[in-house]
Amino acid sequence: MSKPLSINVPMILTWARIALIPLIIGVFYIPDHILSPFMQNVLGTAIFIIAALTDAFDGYIARRYNMESAIGAFLDTSADKLMVCAALIVLLDFNRVDMLVALIIIGREITVTALREWMAKVGAAARVKVNWFGKIKAIAQMVAIPMLLFWEPLFGISMSWLGTILIYVAAFLTIYSMIVYIRAAGPYLYVEPPKH
Repeated sequence: MSKPLSINVPMILTWARIALIPLIIGVFYIPDHILSPFMQNVLGTAIFIIAALTDAFDGYIARRYNMESAIGAFLDTSADKLMVCAALIVLLDFNRVDMLVALIIIGREITVTALREWMAKVGAAARVKVNWFGKIKAIAQMVAIPMLLFWEPLFGISMSWLGTILIYVAAFLTIYSMIVYIRAAGPYLYVEPPKH
């Protein structure tokens, strides 16, 4: 049996991730004479990677030390979506990602969030739990976005080219996983939620 922690570390990590989101955006708008474009790319990428790592650790710690909670799961998912959407908006502003790709990914996050909320109301939340396509999509996004934030070649490899390929893969998986969720939720879309 693992000894329980005295403080809720997963919640602290989740809130830290949410606090890092404005920094991911803000670092790219520091004037060039204060921070060079190259250093903006480096810092923006580093902050995003740190935020992404907190996502891995908070889930592991929550499971290992039996610190899982409904509010923790909600905030964890919300933080992930906010982080991805914020990064995509920056990439869109700097013409590093196609507008259609950004719309697909952000639109999917909004749609699936609304769908899960509805399914929870009608008591069928398990029908739209995270599937493997969603997990692979998330991995593709979390690898592609730092590459696009960095943008510079690394060890002779074009991060911009590789990141663009991966973000298109993520967009394809985004569409597919959304179709899977919508099909699973279809029979429940016109069900009246129970009255309390």
